[in-house]
Amino acid sequence: MSEANPLPYAGVRVVEFTHMVMGPTCGLLLADLGAEVIKVEPIEGDNTRRLLGSGAGFFPTFNRNKKSIALDLKKPEGVEAALRLIATADIVSENFKPGTMKKLGLDYDTLAKLNPRLIYVSHKGFLPGPYDHRTALDEVVQMMGGLAYMTGRAGDPLRAGTSVNDIMGGMFGAIGAMAALRQRDITGKGCEVQSALFENNVLLVAQHMMQFAATGKAADPMPSRISAWAVYDVFTVKDGEQIFLAAVSDKQWAIFCKAFGLEEMLADPRLKTNNDRVRAREWMMPILRSHLANHSAAELSAVFEQNELPFAPITKPQELFDDPHLNATGGLAPVRMNDGHMAKVPLAPFTLGGERPGIRLQPPHIGEHSGALLKEVGYSDEDIAALRSQGVTAGD
Repeated sequence: MSEANPLPYAGVRVVEFTHMVMGPTCGLLLADLGAEVIKVEPIEGDNTRRLLGSGAGFFPTFNRNKKSIALDLKKPEGVEAALRLIATADIVSENFKPGTMKKLGLDYDTLAKLNPRLIYVSHKGFLPGPYDHRTALDEVVQMMGGLAYMTGRAGDPLRAGTSVNDIMGGMFGAIGAMAALRQRDITGKGCEVQSALFENNVLLVAQHMMQFAATGKAADPMPSRISAWAVYDVFTVKDGEQIFLAAVSDKQWAIFCKAFGLEEMLADPRLKTNNDRVRAREWMMPILRSHLANHSAAELSAVFEQNELPFAPITKPQELFDDPHLNATGGLAPVRMNDGHMAKVPLAPFTLGGERPGIRLQPPHIGEHSGALLKEVGYSDEDIAALRSQGVTAGD
């Protein structure tokens, strides 16, 4: 974005006490949109930096465009430094277990007395209620919230293949913060925003809840559901390749049949409408699978694309780095990984004035901005040196 067209949250300061995915996602979105996001880390750094396996990419994914200050919040001097930072902030964001911030004196009720204009975003497992004492994870709420049941086959609940609730919970935290900023413009007062994994998950399965409300019939898990569309499947084709193909309207059905020489099926009165074809899937789909089996996935893709029919290759996440659309549109940007090497990371999935919000700051080193931020809130060079020697702060 240019000076003539600045990012919308430029000038907004966020101090975040977050780790893992949910809280950092909230800060990521606000940072991508121009906010100055200050990540308060322990002296040894956010534990997310050291995760292995499925967590190895968490830190560089969710912490770009942020500054880092390392503080020991177990020491009163560390809390004092955090309070000085918070005094300059518009938003505080946290995702620690209930009670942690209150023990530190950094909870909303305490901070709001110091600054009634403060917006405080709290990311939890559950909104206040009978479950709010429980420890929640994305997988926990997927299991108890119906998503794992809907994703797996009957009798085999399966978590979704990504941290859907953590990411979306952080998104709703950011949306709540944006709403609270607007409300503050009107009232002059801040407020507490709460976002929660369980309630987020319930929103995700709302369509299945409302299917039951509308029909009186429980939704079957996705692998065994009765689809609303007749052709909406993964097909195994030549050389064992797989491809998703769909024809979700009567017009698309006609185009599909003509493209693949299926005029007899197009003329069959038993297959006239989409609902007719849904009812005929048991005998219709084996015919279609057999008819398409000797075509390659590339050939099918070309025909479907030419005829503007829905299709998709079955893609593995690592293959997306070479996706021509993502690379041509600037959807992937260079990012510094935990070990210092550069990779590419997906940017926020929207444009502002035709531009994707980009990376202004690489994911920070531990305490990369400690000295500059402490100086900004009134600490002298001697004070900062003393805090470093006492183990209250670390980094540059």
